[in-house]
Amino acid sequence: MNAPEHNGERKIDYSADTKVTNAGKFRFNKEDHTMGNLLRCQLLRDPAVRFAGYLHPHPLVHYIDLKIQTNTSNVSPAEVLSNAMEDLGGETDHLTTAFQQACEKWRKENERYGD
Repeated sequence: MNAPEHNGERKIDYSADTKVTNAGKFRFNKEDHTMGNLLRCQLLRDPAVRFAGYLHPHPLVHYIDLKIQTNTSNVSPAEVLSNAMEDLGGETDHLTTAFQQACEKWRKENERYGD
């Protein structure tokens, strides 16, 4: 993201929701809709998540707030967020590998047309 640099700023801040049980808010500094929607969609795939939504207040504001509520107190919002991030990392690795294999296959099939 093209956010200004802030030395010493934490990437993620967490605050528990005092009004809703099993809920919390995560602030992601220097992120925008891309990260917010990606995390929200991944979180909603988890059966332990009751609610996941994000807010990007303004294009000139360089953070998103992600709110997560879980179904039970046995699983915390931080746990489901960590799981979602790990799952996205795995999906990204798979996508990278599949792309590299497809490029290599294309090169082999088309090397006779090169030069």
